[in-house]
Amino acid sequence: MSATKYAVSALPFIALAFVSPIAAAQDEPTAFETALAETKPIFQARLRYEGVDQTGFANDADALTYRFRAGFETGAFFDTKFLLEFDHIDDLVDDFNSTTNGNTAFPVVADPQATELNRLQLTNTSLPDTTVTLGRQRIILDDSRFVGNVGWRQNEQTFDGLRVQNQSLGELKLDVSYVKQVNRIFGDESAAGRWEGDITLVNASHPTPLGNLTGFAYFLDMDGAATGVSSQTLGARLNGSEELGEGRLAYAVSYANQTDYGSSPFDYSADYYTLDARYTVNSFTFGGGIETLGGDAQRAFQTPLATLHKFQGWSDKFLVTPVNGVEDIYATLAYRAGDVGFLNALNLSATYHDLSADVGGMDYGSELDLVASARVGDVNVTLKFADYSSDGFATDTSKLWIQFDFAL
Repeated sequence: MSATKYAVSALPFIALAFVSPIAAAQDEPTAFETALAETKPIFQARLRYEGVDQTGFANDADALTYRFRAGFETGAFFDTKFLLEFDHIDDLVDDFNSTTNGNTAFPVVADPQATELNRLQLTNTSLPDTTVTLGRQRIILDDSRFVGNVGWRQNEQTFDGLRVQNQSLGELKLDVSYVKQVNRIFGDESAAGRWEGDITLVNASHPTPLGNLTGFAYFLDMDGAATGVSSQTLGARLNGSEELGEGRLAYAVSYANQTDYGSSPFDYSADYYTLDARYTVNSFTFGGGIETLGGDAQRAFQTPLATLHKFQGWSDKFLVTPVNGVEDIYATLAYRAGDVGFLNALNLSATYHDLSADVGGMDYGSELDLVASARVGDVNVTLKFADYSSDGFATDTSKLWIQFDFAL
């Protein structure tokens, strides 16, 4: 047989050799198809009543608001995931000042109507021990005292920027973010809804025999009306827990110094420190501590990117630190009741705050915060109460919340 005839006769076998792997490959899903198949939906629903009785207002606030959060996150395609998420916030009862609805005769409940993009991000893990997130994202650092998402409010706080988290140096964790815009809880319709600027957040932590040691440096150089919150904050935090007797002691201690930075119109230096200890035995937790944000009668230590509602009382009287600073001495008692009837994972807690000025000795007031939370089927239920009694700062205020949360 000639070489030509041999080649021609062999063509079907050569073609089969190429076609068979291709056909087999077609039976296997591609990386893109796998990423689509691993896409997970995001859906959350929240209904909340918030009532506010505040001295100085003839009308009490009654706010019945709801939030739907929906979106999706894909599986990894070339080590990259894509996340898209929207929020819709509206009210059923609007007897309150949302900060954008013009109802100034009522106390503030900062949950304005909004339908907007909450998160839009790409997350890449192609570099060893490194996660890179680009886009509109949620950033919570440590206990959220300096940087958080303000998750209690219906419209959470998110950040437009680049975040790099790395753990290639053994147990040392590095977390560095550069942020161009802060999307605040007040929404697109508010003049205070967006802050723009140059924000650099550096957080590094490492375990030690005494607990997890964290150093942080936060640089805020803000534009426009937000220049007043420009600052440089340098500090450290140590937190851990140890078995003690029949229970466990958890503790945290932190110190930071804040100075003016960038576009800040102020010239100041203020200190922050906190000491917190909690002892859990059986189903009870006993705790307390002190937190101080310093001031000098001209300017005080501020934490404008924090989840502020979490600190110094739920009545939100100290969202902006008074110029003489604030000292919060508090005590907490909590009880983990477990399953009680149709309530699952029932938890109860009470916290008392004694609030005063850091300098000058002025008594600001006191606050009692109570909360009960449980799960009923697939719904988390929260009943929460705050009562602030003024001793010269701000006004007497009581707040009541009833909240229902559902998530896929």
